[in-house]
Amino acid sequence: MTSIIKALAVLACITGCGAAARAEPARWTTYRIPETGTSVDIPVSVFSETAGRPDGYGQRFQTGDGRANLTVQSAANDAGDSPARFLAKKNPPPNIQYKRVTSRFFAVSSYKGDYVWYNRCNFAGGYVHCVLINYPRAWERDWDGLVTRISLSLNRS
Repeated sequence: MTSIIKALAVLACITGCGAAARAEPARWTTYRIPETGTSVDIPVSVFSETAGRPDGYGQRFQTGDGRANLTVQSAANDAGDSPARFLAKKNPPPNIQYKRVTSRFFAVSSYKGDYVWYNRCNFAGGYVHCVLINYPRAWERDWDGLVTRISLSLNRS
């Protein structure tokens, strides 16, 4: 009986220790859009590849396997829309799981199939400054901290 318990303990350590060794802390950098002064912290060890440009100014990034992406974007707010009006014009899906709208920003999130999507847009200086993140639903719990840091770091210098 004790040999079975020891074997299970060794197996648990091998499994757990291996997972812990692979879980490296993310390396972060600040990405800036020079044309608009937008800045945001990006985990470059996660979003390691560029993936094109969005409308307006900015950059798209993706994970090495292409399963998750991050867009940092600034676009002119020519209509002078408030966050609530801008969001309404985008006709978001009715099944939004999280929604916060203030006079200066909105943040929304939900599910689309097996993916989580999260958008935050700040309104300042005649522009809408946004981060848009899409990642597998199975990663949701592990990615909460990444998404929170990215979202809260969105700023206009």
